[in-house]
Amino acid sequence: MRVHTGEKPYKCNVCQKAFRHAASLTKHMRVHTGEKPYECQVCQKAFSVSGSLNIHMRIHTGDRPYICHVCKKAFSDSGSLNIHMRIHTGDKPYKCSLCDKSFRNSGNLQSHKRSVHSKRKPYYCPFCGKLFKTPEDVKQHARVHSDAKPYSCRHCSESFRYQYTLKSYLLKSHNERNLFYVSHLSEEIQSQI
Repeated sequence: MRVHTGEKPYKCNVCQKAFRHAASLTKHMRVHTGEKPYECQVCQKAFSVSGSLNIHMRIHTGDRPYICHVCKKAFSDSGSLNIHMRIHTGDKPYKCSLCDKSFRNSGNLQSHKRSVHSKRKPYYCPFCGKLFKTPEDVKQHARVHSDAKPYSCRHCSESFRYQYTLKSYLLKSHNERNLFYVSHLSEEIQSQI
């Protein structure tokens, strides 16, 4: 009946959030106490609610029950499927307050704000100490300190440190005009097509 009446008599004394059931308040209190009684038996990661553990277990089982009806890509949780569906709908509900860009998820918006609008560089290279705005920038930069060349040509034995170098090579050496690659190349390279 509380669903119909809207009554929520159980209130958190820390943040004042209200709940219909005492059990919901008990689960919520774990947010404030940090209690995580549900532990994964495979990797020992702990969770505050059993549902989160159940979703986590899909990492180990490979179970992906949520399938996109458009492209058939599968996901381990409904939230990831919902975010993915924005690719097909074009929905970008997260708008930057500093420019006119919009994003499909909040993580991409935060990354945009940090990399475009902030001067802060809180991430550093563990090899040389150079500072960067994002963890992705550090990861890409760190390749200069190793021999790793993770991007391989599908036509020959060449491999490259950076994806953009591979794309340029595919265009120049193999005349690959695949639209996926061409659309991501720099304007300078595209003008040569």
